[in-house]
This record gives sequence, structure tokens and C-alpha cells, in this order.
Amino acid sequence: MPHPVVPSPRRGRIHRLAAVTSALAGALVLCGCSQTVPVDPAPQASDADCAAVVVRLPDVIGAGTDAEQPKRETNAQGTGAWGTPASVVLRCGAPVPGPTTLRCVSVDGVDWIVDESDAPRYLFTTYGRTPAVEVLVDNDVVSGTTAIADLSPAVAVIPAVDACTSVDDAIDAPDD
Repeated sequence: MPHPVVPSPRRGRIHRLAAVTSALAGALVLCGCSQTVPVDPAPQASDADCAAVVVRLPDVIGAGTDAEQPKRETNAQGTGAWGTPASVVLRCGAPVPGPTTLRCVSVDGVDWIVDESDAPRYLFTTYGRTPAVEVLVDNDVVSGTTAIADLSPAVAVIPAVDACTSVDDAIDAPDD
């Protein structure tokens, strides 16, 4: 069930999204020509929690479906990619998002902020976990829902310190 998160300035989100989309879109385009998918590492890619995520990444996204995407080798720490060309690209160690009005969904106990502004490429960013994980999905190739469902068990090793809240949660909060 989608839950919006408390609003924040849109400007910083647009600049960050443009940078992330540019870096990850480049990886999506370039990776068809090479065995190794080039991905720019996120700022905190060397965080120990990112290593714990990477060793748990699935070998396939969408296993058993027509959109099955096998795992590919990447050139950067804290990253993962699936498909030829890569239709799913993961970067661990991304900046932790602040409050936003973007839709937030919970999948297997992991909250994801969904940015659909570059559809059919969707950017999913974990909410309430440090470091954050970003997943760029080409929804024309594989469902974003399928991708984050397959990735949530690996990402869940990063402890949750916060969760998405909805307007209803704020209204129902007890007075202090």
C-alpha cells in the first residue's frame, strides 16, 4: 500500500535524480557491449553494510518469468546489474533520502521511495536505511515490482532506522 512521506523541497531531489539517472542510464546503455557492466559507485559504496548486501544479491531477477534477467558482473564496489543489456542496476551507499512526497511502498519489510519521473525507467531508493540503496529498473524489460521484490531480502540486512509514514499516520499520532 503506497504511503507518501512528509514533504521536502523538490529542487534537491530533481538535481540528485538527474545525476543518478544519468549515471545509471549510461550503465544501461553501455553494458550491452561488454561482459562487465560499468556503474559509478555510490558515495558510501565501501560501507560494510553494502558488502553484506552485495554478497546476498540474487543470481536472477524475475526467475521463472518471461522477463528473467541474469546477474552480470559490474566494475564497481557496492553495485549489481542484471540483464543483457542491463535492465536492473543497483547501487548501495547512495545518499540517504530525506522527507519526500514521492510514493513509498513496503516490500518484505523494506520501504522504497518510487520515482517515476523518467518512466519507463523507475528509480527505487530505500527509505529509513543507512546507507541507502538505489535500484534503476527499465520497466519495459522487467517489472519494477518484480525487481524490488527479488532485491528486498538482500537489502533487508541493512537495519531499518525509520519507515515511511502517511498523512493518516501523522493524524493518528498521539499528542505528546
